[in-house]
Amino acid sequence: MTATRLVPVETLHRIVEVASRAPSVHNTQPWRWQGDARTLELYADRTHQLAATDPLGRNLTISCGAALHHAQAAAGALGWSTHVVRHPDPAQPDLLASIELTPGTPSPRAQETLAAIEARRTDRRRFNAWPVPEERQAHLARIAHQRGARAVALTDESERYIAERLVRRAADRQRANPAARAELEEWLSRDAGDGVPPAALPEPADRAGAHPHRFEGTVREDHPGPEVEATDGLIVFFDTSDDPHAWLRAGEGLAAMWLAAEEAGLSLVPLSQVIEVSETRQAFQVEVLGSLAHPLLLVRVGWRSTAGTSLARTPRRPVSEVLDLV
Repeated sequence: MTATRLVPVETLHRIVEVASRAPSVHNTQPWRWQGDARTLELYADRTHQLAATDPLGRNLTISCGAALHHAQAAAGALGWSTHVVRHPDPAQPDLLASIELTPGTPSPRAQETLAAIEARRTDRRRFNAWPVPEERQAHLARIAHQRGARAVALTDESERYIAERLVRRAADRQRANPAARAELEEWLSRDAGDGVPPAALPEPADRAGAHPHRFEGTVREDHPGPEVEATDGLIVFFDTSDDPHAWLRAGEGLAAMWLAAEEAGLSLVPLSQVIEVSETRQAFQVEVLGSLAHPLLLVRVGWRSTAGTSLARTPRRPVSEVLDLV
């Protein structure tokens, strides 16, 4: 019987390098990997958890789910098949997934997927005024569903109004929370390979019609003029359970949705603060989802403006810092 081929160290490094391009809350990159000759294991890095705004680790796990998606995409592009076991050991809650790697063939559209991963940015600037058709929003939600997540576009005007109101309320609550403000400032002022650099920050938040965001007071002034809120798409990730399994799947779905949006010329911006604040999360569950499911993440989507400056890549922790080989 032929033994399973060992995975070269260089391949493990490349998979983790691509996985590290995944989006994460505040660019915290709250993951670490352990690899051997046949498997990669994904762990939550609690040293990069946001204690004030994410005490349960919901955003952390969603971020790790996005990294898990990118790792599978990278492996497929390099000609390796993957078998993923999520939460393989109940005795190790920080072990989020195990990826078994076996020889295969490059997956279809592998290079396009890698190109989208490299091109993706979290662009918090205003969108183009063109509306996002409802069928395109529904398509993005289906992309997430294909990765085991549950998502739906909010196209009803009353639902959209409630969601926007709750996002603003959550932003107000966090601005009034000293611990949340201090945590945000910490991740805006880091010199390491993580956090949110000035080049990735949005334009002033006090201009007419601007969307609420958590970076208010930090300026990037190359996009004057109001945003047209009515043209935004709003998509909510939800599940009947509010637990690490649902969070991890939501992250995988988010990553897949984001890449599909990137390839279509759309920008996607998470509005996680409405879920981070207990009051607004519960209100969203009741008033938008009818108490039928738990909201996990709200995102807005719109057409990228073609008039602005390009965004620099946000920093990433070196592979040597997040990958241990055994």
